[in-house]
Amino acid sequence: MSRYVRGAICFCCFATLCAAQRLTVSLDGNWQIADSISAADVPNSFEHTAPVPGLAHSATPAFPHVDEFDSREHIVNLVHNGDLPRSALVTSAGVSHQKRSYFWYRTTFTVPSKKTVAILKINKAQFGTAVWVNGKLIGEHLPCFSAAYMDVTDAIRWSGPNELIIRIGAHPGVLPKSVSAGTDFEKIRWTPGIYDDVSLLLSDNPVLETVQVAPYISPGPGITVQVKLKNFGKAAASFDLKYAVHPWKSSDTTAQTSARLSLAAGEERAFSRKIDLPGAKLWSPEEPNLYVLNTSTGGDSASTRFGVRTFRFDTATRRAYLNGRLYFMRGSNITLHRFFEDPLSGTLPWNEAWVRKALVEIPKQMHWNAFRFCIGPVPDKWLDIADEAGLLIQNEYFVWTGGHWFGGDYEKTFDDSELIGEYKEWMRDNWNHPSMVIWDANNESKNLDLTTKIIPAVRSLDLSNRPWENSYNPPVGANDPAEYHPYLFQSLHGKNSHPFEMSQLEGWDDAPFRASIPTGHAEILNEYGWLWLNRDGSPTKLTGDVYAKLLGPEATAQQRLEWNAYLLAGLTEFWRAYRHYAGIDHFVYLTGCDPQGFTCDNFQDIRNLKLNPYFQDYVSNAFAPLGVYINFWRPKLTAGGEHEFEIMLVNDDPEPAAGMLTLELVDPQGKMLAQKSEPFRIAALGQMTYAMNFDVPEGSGKCILRAVAQPSTGQEHKPTISRRWVELAQSEAQ
Repeated sequence: MSRYVRGAICFCCFATLCAAQRLTVSLDGNWQIADSISAADVPNSFEHTAPVPGLAHSATPAFPHVDEFDSREHIVNLVHNGDLPRSALVTSAGVSHQKRSYFWYRTTFTVPSKKTVAILKINKAQFGTAVWVNGKLIGEHLPCFSAAYMDVTDAIRWSGPNELIIRIGAHPGVLPKSVSAGTDFEKIRWTPGIYDDVSLLLSDNPVLETVQVAPYISPGPGITVQVKLKNFGKAAASFDLKYAVHPWKSSDTTAQTSARLSLAAGEERAFSRKIDLPGAKLWSPEEPNLYVLNTSTGGDSASTRFGVRTFRFDTATRRAYLNGRLYFMRGSNITLHRFFEDPLSGTLPWNEAWVRKALVEIPKQMHWNAFRFCIGPVPDKWLDIADEAGLLIQNEYFVWTGGHWFGGDYEKTFDDSELIGEYKEWMRDNWNHPSMVIWDANNESKNLDLTTKIIPAVRSLDLSNRPWENSYNPPVGANDPAEYHPYLFQSLHGKNSHPFEMSQLEGWDDAPFRASIPTGHAEILNEYGWLWLNRDGSPTKLTGDVYAKLLGPEATAQQRLEWNAYLLAGLTEFWRAYRHYAGIDHFVYLTGCDPQGFTCDNFQDIRNLKLNPYFQDYVSNAFAPLGVYINFWRPKLTAGGEHEFEIMLVNDDPEPAAGMLTLELVDPQGKMLAQKSEPFRIAALGQMTYAMNFDVPEGSGKCILRAVAQPSTGQEHKPTISRRWVELAQSEAQ
């Protein structure tokens, strides 16, 4: 199994900056691990091992009942759905079903050489982190979704072995109420672990605490660099702050500059500089060009990878713009923290080959250029790979308060100052990734403090001024987007006198749904369907009624899986055809799968990342840049007459597309029953509707109506297919 280690990049042309600079010691690997009830007493023995980065459920030998915890939100949801009585509601974080409160991780290390300053970096761990080095308590870092930086200089042994012990909470209940451990009404288990890299940063003064790179493209390409410097020494320091830029995987210097600075003893200061990059290639999903900024103080150095790109929404046009041009986002969702609880997840999220297939190979096959990392962050390596693959990431913080849906059973309030501090760290950890284009403050929540206090307090820290998505709260910025979750098939869940049918889409107006979200802004449709199936084709907790009403109780798993793909593709085609949305993300590409779960993904084999073939076929066509939609959903088609079909095309590419549009009727074995073709042409980033008069043949029985757009120009020459399942029937007059 391959694993990954992040490290500094140093090229020969930058040797003068790298001499006597930062040393990064990776502490990743197999650590010893033990558990306890007490938070104070370090265990006497460590009889288990566990991977770092990874999760405690991967320990060897395994711990019993690890991650068994019912959150307050999950209990509220079960009460709301009638699965638990109201007496089960709790005011605490939740109910633990394990006889432990903490896990203790232990490792040893040596340092390659003595430096003036030693900083321990723990990229992410949950739930709450406390650190001891050589028996000395260094401190605590309670946030679960951002990096901890701890000064361990005074505790380090510069020769010989060092002992590092990290204590984490075994479940969210050990954290203070003010700290967010994540709120998720549909998460069944809460898995602790040090789930991102751990490293030791060794340097001399002055130290580079943070480096932020903010690109610009006008009047020419360049970057604004902001560094936060600290002199940990007891004497003042004068030094040259040096910068050099080169393309990733190249030693050719693009630009370099320097500035003479001084810091008093103990002083901490931010310094900004603009660096023009003439001729720099812009970053985009189609061309993910990357650069590296090397920064040096003479005592410390840092390598920061970035892409030159801009991204924004525009309320006037309700569109997204990448590098100044109109751009349509197509993609899906990843709820990695739900996948953590999947019995099959194991160490897969840290297997680089597995992650690259998940983020690069499959999305290209599905025609996706975007992902929403939903209610919970990913390890840093995932964003590194997204940068290289050219993905647009909507990065969502782990906040879901549920709004008004739960009948007054639940009201979640956060400590504003705590959340502001957590958002600041979260932004610091992510703002250099070109793939990270949208800060998503929360999921399906109603909390006006996010609008009036929290986002305004942190927004200016991002020098790239990325847009903020604020769920069901009003957008904060004039050009910020709003999200939309039209779960049409939710009406088939439970008792509803007006269940949704696909035939309603013909001429359908979704205004009643869209009225529930902030209007006037660009909109991202990042959840839709309510059609989830477990990987074996069985319904999830939310869809048993749906498939019983769609197909009847005797339907097979294969029938449900094919219907799932067919309906998701049809909805995707529909949402794209009318161009209401700046971005459309299917829910959900990767998540946990459990017999008691609420949602699931569309994988047939999660370990080998094999999608269900129905889903891959139907939904990849629905997301093709050249989109095709047959505006016809009636189950029966009258035989032996002429019918006019409306076929809607969209073109997401920045150049015109032209070719042949063919309408076909075939039987279940693929035999052609009728066919008609005519040329089509559609403008770059445009939309076109064609009305085709079609002679329906005589006959009866089930058939497939297909619209096939075969382009002869444009970026991709593969055909896009839209399908409708119909039954040929004689007219009532006959």
